[in-house]
Amino acid sequence: MKNSAIKHGFKLNEFVVYPAHGVGQIVAMEEQEVAGFKLELFVINFVKDKMTLRVPTSKVAGVGMRKLSDPDAARRSLDILTGRARVKRTMWSRRAQEYEAKINSGDINAIAEVVRDLYRSEAQPEQSYSERQLYEAALDRMMREIAAVQKLSETEALKVIDTQLKKNQKRGVKADAGEGDEAGIEEAA
Repeated sequence: MKNSAIKHGFKLNEFVVYPAHGVGQIVAMEEQEVAGFKLELFVINFVKDKMTLRVPTSKVAGVGMRKLSDPDAARRSLDILTGRARVKRTMWSRRAQEYEAKINSGDINAIAEVVRDLYRSEAQPEQSYSERQLYEAALDRMMREIAAVQKLSETEALKVIDTQLKKNQKRGVKADAGEGDEAGIEEAA
């Protein structure tokens, strides 16, 4: 079993990103017989969701399971948060589908874009329920990966992300100050 784990590039007790569920830990590798076929499986535990997932080793690439981002990729994703939000002028249902697809892609940079685009400061109008749900899902995925990569607690990772998002607001206030700033924001969006 250990040879196949090394062959697939994953080790026991390693944290991995499973696109549809976020960060989990490989707690075991086992063999099961399903419909007459022997399958090698990674057993992945998602502590926060109280969920255990079994992924056939042959399907790892197909489902998009990957190792955690390296520290440089994590830093780049945090830098994305300081950029200007890019909100398309399409119907909410279409944008919501795009955001959902980015969240479930497992790509930390795509998830960071969703966090950036849906973030609202206290000074901005409140989000709709569905916007808030997508924002919280993206924030949770990003926070878990940043925590695992930088070896922080989830609370500390959330503070790091929040600090980056607030940098964006400070920059936005300076750039948009003055007459007609609402029109400038709408054009940029």
